[in-house]
Amino acid sequence: MPERLYGVRHHGPGSARAVVRELERQRPGVLLIEGPPEADDLVRWAADSGLNPPVALLGYAVDDPGRAAFWPFAVFSPEWQAISWAVRNGVPVRFFDLPYAYQMDLEGRVGRPVDPIGELAAAAGYDDPERWWEDVVEHRGVPVFAAIEEAMTAIRDTAEEDPSDLVREAHMRQVLREERRRHDDIAVVCGAWHVPALARKVPVKDDVALLKGRKKAKVAFTWVPWTYGRLASWSGYGAGVRSPGWYHHLFTAASDVVPRWLVDAAGVLRSEGVPTSSAHVIEATRLAEALATMRGRPLAGLTEVTEAAEAVMCDGEPLRTELIARRLVVGERLGTVPDEMPAVPLARDLAAQQKSVRLKPEPTERALDLDLRRDIDLRRSRLLHRLRTLDLAWGERTPGRRGTGTFREEWRICWQPEFAVRLVESSMWGTTVVSAATARVTRRAHAASTLAEVTELVEICLLADLPDAYPAVLAALDTRAALDADVHHLMAALPALARTLRYGDVRRTDVSGLSVVTAGLLGRICAGLPSAAGSLSDEAARDLRNGMDGVHQAVGLLADERLREQWLATISLLAMRPGLHGLPAGRLTRLLLDAGRLDSAEVRRRLRLPLTVGGSPANAAAWVEGFLAGGGLLLVHDEALLSLVDEWMADIPAESFEDVLPLLRRTFGGFDAGERRAIGERVARGVRGGGGVDAVVELDRERAVSVLPTLSALLGRGLGVRS
Repeated sequence: MPERLYGVRHHGPGSARAVVRELERQRPGVLLIEGPPEADDLVRWAADSGLNPPVALLGYAVDDPGRAAFWPFAVFSPEWQAISWAVRNGVPVRFFDLPYAYQMDLEGRVGRPVDPIGELAAAAGYDDPERWWEDVVEHRGVPVFAAIEEAMTAIRDTAEEDPSDLVREAHMRQVLREERRRHDDIAVVCGAWHVPALARKVPVKDDVALLKGRKKAKVAFTWVPWTYGRLASWSGYGAGVRSPGWYHHLFTAASDVVPRWLVDAAGVLRSEGVPTSSAHVIEATRLAEALATMRGRPLAGLTEVTEAAEAVMCDGEPLRTELIARRLVVGERLGTVPDEMPAVPLARDLAAQQKSVRLKPEPTERALDLDLRRDIDLRRSRLLHRLRTLDLAWGERTPGRRGTGTFREEWRICWQPEFAVRLVESSMWGTTVVSAATARVTRRAHAASTLAEVTELVEICLLADLPDAYPAVLAALDTRAALDADVHHLMAALPALARTLRYGDVRRTDVSGLSVVTAGLLGRICAGLPSAAGSLSDEAARDLRNGMDGVHQAVGLLADERLREQWLATISLLAMRPGLHGLPAGRLTRLLLDAGRLDSAEVRRRLRLPLTVGGSPANAAAWVEGFLAGGGLLLVHDEALLSLVDEWMADIPAESFEDVLPLLRRTFGGFDAGERRAIGERVARGVRGGGGVDAVVELDRERAVSVLPTLSALLGRGLGVRS
């Protein structure tokens, strides 16, 4: 008996049902499935209750794990249903595609030149291939394998052949010839595109010639969890579908497909606080079925149920429709694999740690708020940080809503199937997460060429708790700090070291030995800062201001009085240096005021110097920007200081005001709204002169009226001046 060829659409629920029906009727002696033959030994796991789709076969080059490929399967995939049927019925299963070890030699070749489903849909007058497939296959209860083979044959007779397909199909025919010698009853499940090539009579010598000289790589295979999000065609997967969640529903719903779908959609809306009643579901069902009848469709498809849900249940609101699409049409489902599944030791260690800290991999993004005083949260934090050293970003840090406290971390976590490849790649560094992270950080420390690279590693050792990497990182830090003479590099390095010293106790990490290096680094900064502050451009002045801010905050974190005195003495002398650019000069004055080294009278004296009439307005504006960068509360509470700034602004010559305005807007725009309002109210009351005495200023009606036309144009309404 000749083999029976079942041409399917990958991940088509109608194809899956039809394949199972045909296998039940045929009862073949062997089943051949399009897929990598190196994974034959993994077929038996389909009988394990722990292997739940969506899952994927992962194949990778042993000597270069970054070269990897996935073969995804959903519960509605015809190949998965065929495998499951064969395992249940004791029928031998064999993957018969070109081995992945040979396919690597085909990487980069031209892809398939045509979309066969799209061609058939266009010939039938459809502009949407998936809609055509639903009507012809998914919504009909009879197999259409013969018709699909005929249609594919017609397309391939006129289409340009893909060289990689020719090689793959030559190997498939070779496997078929081999199986014919062993079995009389063969079933073949493959993509419909390949059926005409497998049915065609081709001389053996031609296939041998195509397969000759292929290079073979050493590869390994395993099962890994997959997600419906990654199965969707928009995720980049070539054989994907746009609506895996809808196809899952089509396959698993025994009856009442449309009402059940809309009930689920109502549940999604209710979970977000949108009132949705059973009456909504009933009316949406009627509308979907009416639309299908009007359009001549056998059943209401995804287009009809989506339009009905949007009109009846979502009140025409696109955001609600998008929510249903994300939750249901695509779906939020992550498959599972058995704990006993063969995997690299690093992957097994990660799975054990995930269970230990009760942090389950999930395909949807969620917030994770950690309190590092709790042991389990501290271990979760360390795990996430260690994985980041391996370029496996399961979690991303987010700015804390509770300020900058040392005991809390906020993350957004989301598991991606591609992390399976990263784990294989990272196995070269170690067999456990901590050993791999330690080896990776140690290697980076040895290879670091800049001080910034090493200081980043110091903080990583703290966050990820990698004590065995610490000596190598500390040695690299000492070396790079001694060789780097750039004061800006030294200033940029200090904050990370200070955070490590300050928060080491919170994370229960031993950071002994770092204090000496940090103190030496600060000493070199203090020695080199005066020479770095000379003849500054505006951009260089801004860089210096930012660097000094970072050092000042770092010194505060260190809580070492000797180092604090050393730093304050340095900036005290620098702040009085003649000719210093206004931006760092103003900033240093503010830092000294906040540190209690200057009183208000001295600050006002220093402020008068750049604000003197005849001085450069741009330099004065830079001084004010540097001084006020810490916030506007100082002007709110010190009316004499506010008076000085107000008088200076009033005296800026008209020809210079436009040059100064951007600096002033940037300065005052950085204040909180409440601070700006309070300052405005002070000025409106007429703050003038020293001593904080308010003097009422009469409204200049002529000047006030002059701006009304512009305000009227901006606000689109008539304005007048009230008496």
